[in-house]
Parts: sequence; structure tokens; C-alpha cells
Amino acid sequence: MVVLRIRNVHKRKYALICLCIAGFIMYRYLGMPGRGRRMSRKVGLCANTSQFTLEGEPFRIIGGSIHYFRVPRAYWRDRLMKMKACGINTLTTYVPWNLHQPERGVFNFQTQLDLEAYISLAAEMELWVILRPGPYISSELDLGGLPSWLLQDSSMRLRTTYPGFIQAVNTFFDKLIPKLVPLQFKKGGPIIAVQVENEYGSFGKDQSYMLFIKEALQSRGISELLLTSDKHNTLKSGGVDGALRTVKLQKLNQRNIQELTAIQPNNPTMVMDYWTGWYDIWGELHHVLPPEDMVSTVREVLRRGMSVNLYMFHGGSSFGFMSGALADPSYRALVPSYDYDAPLSESGEYTSKYHLLRDLLSRYKNTGGSDSLPDMPVLHYREAYEPAIMYQHLSLWDALSFTEGPFKSAKPVNMENLPVNNRNGQSYGYTLYETIITRGGLLQSGDNVRDRALVFVDRSYIGLFKRRSLELAVPDGKERRTLSLLVENCGRVHQGRELDKQRKGLVGDILLNNIPLRDFTIYSLDMKPSFIDSLYQAPWKSLSETPSFPGFFMGRLFAYGYPSDTFVKLPGWEKGVVFINGFNLGRYWSIGPQQTLYLPGPFLNSGINQVIVFEEQEGDFKVHFEDEADLGMAADIQ
Repeated sequence: MVVLRIRNVHKRKYALICLCIAGFIMYRYLGMPGRGRRMSRKVGLCANTSQFTLEGEPFRIIGGSIHYFRVPRAYWRDRLMKMKACGINTLTTYVPWNLHQPERGVFNFQTQLDLEAYISLAAEMELWVILRPGPYISSELDLGGLPSWLLQDSSMRLRTTYPGFIQAVNTFFDKLIPKLVPLQFKKGGPIIAVQVENEYGSFGKDQSYMLFIKEALQSRGISELLLTSDKHNTLKSGGVDGALRTVKLQKLNQRNIQELTAIQPNNPTMVMDYWTGWYDIWGELHHVLPPEDMVSTVREVLRRGMSVNLYMFHGGSSFGFMSGALADPSYRALVPSYDYDAPLSESGEYTSKYHLLRDLLSRYKNTGGSDSLPDMPVLHYREAYEPAIMYQHLSLWDALSFTEGPFKSAKPVNMENLPVNNRNGQSYGYTLYETIITRGGLLQSGDNVRDRALVFVDRSYIGLFKRRSLELAVPDGKERRTLSLLVENCGRVHQGRELDKQRKGLVGDILLNNIPLRDFTIYSLDMKPSFIDSLYQAPWKSLSETPSFPGFFMGRLFAYGYPSDTFVKLPGWEKGVVFINGFNLGRYWSIGPQQTLYLPGPFLNSGINQVIVFEEQEGDFKVHFEDEADLGMAADIQ
């Protein structure tokens, strides 16, 4: 009897263990949409009827855009968890070609740009993924995400089947697409759809181009549902056979939806970009969309049975010189903040939009059958650190010996065609052009300054060239003097038909008394980390009461313990760039609207942090750190 009783006990233990294992397997493979049920995974996302199906089951896409290249990698998980907790079931992201291939033959898919890790993290977070690999993405990035070295070809025609462009796209896709193929739904990954190009209908010069991009994706192994995305009035011209058309909008207009359903009456209706806010432009106001307007539109989209993607769910930051610009009706550059007035703020804070949206989406079961949404993650601490006092100064002129070059040229050479960066040209930053003059008079830019130039005679400032200021008086003086033009690329246009014309620096002749200037010495000041690091060896001087401008200013930020998020504020400074521990945080400009630069805690060290400010004209010599963002005076989007 004792032996029998022991055997029964063992049987019960084995049965319990087996039940636990079986329960884990059922939970692992039946209840987790990110990794998916143990489906056959043969069909994927389908759009053959008025409703999406995922492996034969009805499916509604409730998506949100978060760009991995705009969020510190240390915060990827935090942002995706907040997305999941809001009721979003699908992550969408663009892929920026210009960041992944900064030079011909040089590719970067590491650390901040590790796209495979980002997509895998989305799967771990139980999110599906819609990928938007371009090659053109717009996204308010410099040149719409296209690399500037493409513009070295004077005949280049971007976003067409021009051989030089097609060859470059093929080279990039040969590197990119094989990384994505194993992450597709049918291969067991989270990618359920891939977008072909972006808003081609508003560009639409080459009808065979969209077919080329579609085939470039499929021939390399993309087998999931393909999408195109356009504004309502260009839906027809922006599409391609074999891809589902989707629409972009901010206000839900019945006519816009009817235009989409008229083109594809038997397919699902999807708002691929519902704009939750808008981007900001230097010299204008901070754009906001009232939370009630946003949530009422999303509510109506869902009520009509449509799928939707919130662009942006979390905007993040266009760090460094990433931001684009507008050309129409005149040139206007974008600020580095990509807060976008999105449901999650630039620094990952919850907004009233987030709470209203979460309340709405809690009524939809988007979390694999669970009736409740996950808990909202705890917010990161923010800190107002003690100001950094600038204690050293380096004149721009003393920093020139640390640039690559200089280069001699009879005529001005635009930024992209300078023989720097392994002959890939200069992409971002400033370029200094110097020549000898023997008299004063009228200096004329001929609108050949792209985009803004500080002008000096013998290194004394005499004036500014902008897009609409085309003339400048040069004072008379001694025989031979040095004329210097410090030209800034404020950002290449990111959309429209002007893409081919986005060369920067001096793009033509500068005239003095109607005579073209010749024999230039040219310095490339792209402000890359290697250049900033090299300045450690420069002849820095103790800060005097009257330092020269332009110049670099150095100070220190002390962060004790685990560094927290903070916001850099520069009252009393005019215009320039902030570097933290060598990292280009972005531009500041007193004209606003943006008044603070977001500085994520992971960018700081515990202890001493180096702060370098490049200032063009005027400085207060103190850098402040606030615990709140200041994006400027707000105005509702019209």
C-alpha cells in the first residue's frame, strides 16, 4: 500500500508538470500576437475583401509610428511598452537611407540604427510591424531620407528610373532587404506589410518607377502585403498594381474616403497616416492639434470599420542635422524637435491625447484577446541640472586646421562636390569659402547661397546673406583683404519637385562689383563627432569678456548618480549647435519657436559631461538645463 501510494503521488506530480508545460505552450503560441499564434503562416495579411484578414481571421490594424532613428536606443523598449499600453497593435517605421548609407559602400546598421533589433523588440512587445523602407520616405528628414552624395551627379533625377538613381537604390536594397526577409510574418516574424516608396502621387514624374521599386522589393524576398500611401487627390497616380492604396489625412472628409473606395471598392480602407499633430518651422509658431479633435477623428475612423495608423504616436527628436525643409512658397527650415504634438511627447511623457486615446482603444480588443490593456509604464525622472558655465573658448578661425582640407578651387564648389569623406562630399553643417579682394563695393549673391552665409572681411563680420537678401556692401579698405563666407546648410527640402535642386553651400558665382569672385580656399565644417573630438587638441583659451564669434564654447555639466532626462535652454545665445559629450544634439535659434533641446539621460555620463556650443554671433556663456520642454508659443493647426 505504501509503494502504491508513493507511485500515485509521483503520477500526480508528473500530471501537474505536464499540465503546466501544456499551459505554457498554449499561452506562448495561442495568446501572443507579436510572436503570433502557431498559425500555418502561409497567407499573412490579406486585403481581398472589405476587411483585412490575418491568416484567414478578421483583423483591424490600429497602428502607431515610432522611428527608431529618432529615439535613443536605450528608450526603445520604454516607448514600445507605452504604445502597447495604449491599445496599439501595430508599429510602423520608416527606414532612412541617408543614415544607413552615409557614403557609397559604407553601411551602418549598428547601435542606434540596428533595425533588426528594433523589429525583434517589437515582436517581443507583441506588436505587428508595417515597414516603410522607401527609398524616399519624406518624414521631414534632410532630402526626404535620400543620401546627399546622390547629388554629386549633375544630371541626377531622384525618384525616377534614371540609371544613376536606380543603381544606387539596388545597392542599398541589396544590403537592407536581406535583413528584413527573415522578419516577415510568413517566416515567423512580425512584419505583416511593406510600403512601396512614399507619396509618389504628389511627385509622379516616372510611371515605371513605382513598378521598379515594387519589383526591387519582391525580387529580394519581400512576400508580405504591399501598400502605397498618398494624399486623397493623388491616390490614383501614386499607386502601383499589386499594392493596396492607403490614404493620408488629418481631417476625415467623406469625399476623401469615397475617392479611395472608388479606386478599390472591394478592399479594406486604411488611413495609413492620420496626422496627430504637425512639425514645426523656424520663425513660426509651435503647431498643435486639440486632443478632442484627434480622438474624435480616430473614433470616427474606427466606427466606420477602417484601419488606421497614427502618425506620429511618438515623434522623438531629429538629432543633429537630420531635419528637412520646405520650398513652397519659400524656403523654410524645420526645427530639430519632432514632438509633433503626438500622444507621447518628445521625451516620452504621457499627454492628454494619450489618455483619451487609451480610453477609446480600451474598447477594442487589440491585445490578443485580453479584455484589459497592459499597465502604463512608470515615467522617467527629469532633472533641472545646475547651469554649465562656459570657461573656455575656441575661435572658428583657430579650429580650421582641424578640418579635412582645405581645398583650392578657381570657382565655388558646392558642398556635395567637395573632395571630402572619401570623395562622397559634405552632407551637413557649414562650409567656409575664402578669397582675396582688393577693393570694396557691392557684393551680390545671385541667390547662390544655400542657405545662409555670415560674411567677413579680414575675419570681421560685415553682414548676412539669406535667401531673400541678395546684396551686401563691402567697406573700402587696404589693398589685399580676405573675404570669408561661412555658409550653413539649414536642411535640404524633404518633399516636392525641388529635390534635384538641393545642393548646398555656394552653388554658383558670387559677384563683387559685377565681377565673379575667383580662387577660393574652402574648408568643410560638417561638425562630425571625429571633428568635435579632434578639437580637444585645439588651442582653447580661457573665456574673456569679449570672445570672437563665430566660435566654440566649452563647459561642464555634472550629473550625479544615474543621469536623468533634461532639456537644454540657451537664453542670451543667438544661433548655433549644441554638442554633449561629442554628440550633436541639434541646432538652436533665438527666433524660435523651439526654446529647449531634449537631452536624454542615456546620453549623459554619471559625473562630468562635456558641453560644447558652436555659436555664430552672440552668447551668454551659460547653458541652462530645465526639467520641462519649451517648444514655444502654440497655435492650432488650420
